[in-house]
Amino acid sequence: MIPLCLHEGVGVIPWSPLARGLLARPRPADAKVGSGGTARAASDTYSPHLYDAPSDWDVVDAVERVAKLRGATMAEVALAWLLGRPGVSAPIVGATKLEHLEAALRAVNLALSAEEGAALEAPYLPHAVRGISA
Repeated sequence: MIPLCLHEGVGVIPWSPLARGLLARPRPADAKVGSGGTARAASDTYSPHLYDAPSDWDVVDAVERVAKLRGATMAEVALAWLLGRPGVSAPIVGATKLEHLEAALRAVNLALSAEEGAALEAPYLPHAVRGISA
């Protein structure tokens, strides 16, 4: 859809740019979605259906590595990557704390290098379309 949106001049507003919080903190010790140590992670029954591939954790690890090298939070790095994508107008951040908004604002001024972007994208493997029943 993004190429069509670019062609037609339609802005894209990504839903869940931090993957329901998965990209905002390091991989938990048990490496299981829903085990992130937050109230949301403990009560979120939908994330395990969305993020169930081992490669999802490889993306989380890549975000953590880039964040550490940049001295930024993982949320800042993930949002900065997203904001650097063609066609993206703004993400739906879903902030529940002031620090979430502050990280989103810092991400606006964080320009990732091509190498950092490639490091973030390398472990990603597309998921099958979900939510459609035959």
